[in-house]
Amino acid sequence: MREALIVWGGWHGHEPEQCAGIVAGMLQDEGFRVHLENSTRAFASPQLHTMNLIVPIFTMSKIEKDEVANLSLAVREGTGLAGFHGGMGDAFREAVEYQFMCGGQWVAHPGNIIDYRVNIARPDDPVMEGIRDFDYRSEHYYMHVDPSNEVLATTTFSGEHASWIEGVVMPVVWKRRHGQGHVFYSSLGHAAKEFDVPEMRTILRRGMVWAARS
Repeated sequence: MREALIVWGGWHGHEPEQCAGIVAGMLQDEGFRVHLENSTRAFASPQLHTMNLIVPIFTMSKIEKDEVANLSLAVREGTGLAGFHGGMGDAFREAVEYQFMCGGQWVAHPGNIIDYRVNIARPDDPVMEGIRDFDYRSEHYYMHVDPSNEVLATTTFSGEHASWIEGVVMPVVWKRRHGQGHVFYSSLGHAAKEFDVPEMRTILRRGMVWAARS
């Protein structure tokens, strides 16, 4: 049986405990044995390298050097990494090694909670199969992103809330490699209620399964 580790914590506004419970259920439905931890010390465990998948849900906060080094090594050796929104894309702001692995870092969400459009960039990819462009309401993430990411979905900023970024096309969903490991990220999912959006939930579920080591 494949094993997944969810490590949750950090800023409470992203409802990490509730989201961790939802993600655990999704992975269990996919046949994973799921382990839940609520401390970054879990990233330093020697057992990390035996996991098929790691899902961080830990907005902001700090990570110790030995923790991020062990996490990065596990992924480079083939453990999958997958996550969403600030739980992965705005975690451990001071840890550039972590950001290098994830392929991006949140920097702003102009207008805060707003309506926007998600455009499917790779309808041929199995993660996006059958999903068409859709409307979404959440924080509209503006991110610094790695040009090596394989972008699966994007969004375009209108400039209404920050005129100088009008027309900017921003990645929303991507996958990448970090050493031997698969890395998946979706910027959707500010709060637990967003898992009720079928597209958001399906994209994340498929992305986690893709990222997991076989």
